[in-house]
Amino acid sequence: MKINNIPRKPNNRSQHLWLLPLASVAVGVLSSCSRDISRELPAPTATPLAANESVNESQRLENRSLAPTVDDNNFVAAVVEKVEPAVVQINTSRTVRTQAPQFPDEFNDPVFRRYFGENLPPQSQERVIRGVGSGFVINPNGQIITNAHVVNNADTVRVTFSDGRTFEGKVLGRDPVSDIAVVQIQGNSLPTTETADINSVKPGQWAIAIGNPLGLQQTVTVGVVSAIDRSLNLSTRPSSYIQTDTAINPGNSGGPLLNARGQVIGVNTAIIQGAEGIGFAIPINTAQRIAQQLITEGKVEYPYLGIQMIPLTPEVKQRINSYPNSNVQIVADQGILIARVIPGSPAARVGLRTGDVIQQINNQSVTTGEEVQQILDKNGLNNNLQIQVLRSGQNLQFTVKPKALPSPTQNNNRP
Repeated sequence: MKINNIPRKPNNRSQHLWLLPLASVAVGVLSSCSRDISRELPAPTATPLAANESVNESQRLENRSLAPTVDDNNFVAAVVEKVEPAVVQINTSRTVRTQAPQFPDEFNDPVFRRYFGENLPPQSQERVIRGVGSGFVINPNGQIITNAHVVNNADTVRVTFSDGRTFEGKVLGRDPVSDIAVVQIQGNSLPTTETADINSVKPGQWAIAIGNPLGLQQTVTVGVVSAIDRSLNLSTRPSSYIQTDTAINPGNSGGPLLNARGQVIGVNTAIIQGAEGIGFAIPINTAQRIAQQLITEGKVEYPYLGIQMIPLTPEVKQRINSYPNSNVQIVADQGILIARVIPGSPAARVGLRTGDVIQQINNQSVTTGEEVQQILDKNGLNNNLQIQVLRSGQNLQFTVKPKALPSPTQNNNRP
């Protein structure tokens, strides 16, 4: 990532802020000039005591020990000391092969290449793409959580610890839907991280990131949790992310986001380009659940209904009901509107239709897509799901058995 620092011309407000200190100084000077108090105060005199105090202060500063004191440390330093040994740098490489025309030396002239290039035999060319990311050890036997995009299609994976030890890594599994992967290295009694209770995470709490942004090893940045349960249009799960203003850059991907106790609260995964202080992390409880499935099964299966949905609002209701060619009339005031049913999906097989408004799932009222997703994930695969909908003023009940999400290439933030 290239960051351009472009100086900007201050607006009027900024100019006023710059002028305020100057105005204060000017007022102070003018006030002192408005009254001559030189005759009212005795002239200052230097005393031997003041001189001695000045000498003693100079000697104290000169003799001050340079050894670290308690005042030099804070909770961030304590967190880094505790967690840094378990945070790793992940370097990857993959070979990309392309076909290009093979030009003999005599055909290097652009004129010859223009007329004969397409008829020349192709030559296979290879180039190596290297990447860098972060991760953290979750058990002493060498299992490491990182992002799926960090190890995507990697031919080699090398894991480096803060003490300089380097290991060859093997990808046990990667889930592009959640962007979680697990890397295995050979080791024992490795330092590990501690996990926080995700329910204790609140906006405003301290947030600390340790990682390798832009390849700068073991970089520490500090901020706060800006928001929780943040929904993003990333076409991935989870739908609820932790937002933080802690500085996160390319290379931080897969590294831990920590609380003030040094416990992992999330896995750093995304930033908004062009913005400052807006980063996102996958909640650690979700990351752990996905990682465990990757370790035991090598893949993750997501329950899938096959519907595209939007929350029903008064504006949405009015637009649909006033559309001249619409054959759907919405009666409900709230719920989840089914905008499309995927042909051949579990929802299509039981008779759910476009225009149905979901009122309840498993006897729980739903008004947001996140609520639907959470219920669906909790219900799991091949377990019956009770869905109550309102269709043209009539309450209908459907029993749906979710199947596995067909392909990660589909739009995976939709049930």
